[in-house]
Amino acid sequence: MAESLRDDGRIRRDDADRADLRAAYERGRADARASRKRHPIGMTLLFLAAAIGAVVLGLALAQGSFTGAGQTVDQSLNAAADKAEPVVRDAAQDASRTVNDAVSR
Repeated sequence: MAESLRDDGRIRRDDADRADLRAAYERGRADARASRKRHPIGMTLLFLAAAIGAVVLGLALAQGSFTGAGQTVDQSLNAAADKAEPVVRDAAQDASRTVNDAVSR
């Protein structure tokens, strides 16, 4: 390690020392990154849960209570389920017909 003292008392490092320091830093970053691997599906689910929580908190603030926000969320979910049920049923019937036609041929 070649070091020399400057006139102001600070240590001056040569290029080899800086390269060694940079390499050690990069190895440390790689080790840290490897130790906290995240699963993309888990992160997506966590993000969705946080987004839903933020919406519920926003509704609670707008409604003045969590009870009002819960009622609003329940009504929205029921409306969505009522609209989605026939679409899903029709899609399932179409898929069943397609499979039956493919098998019978």
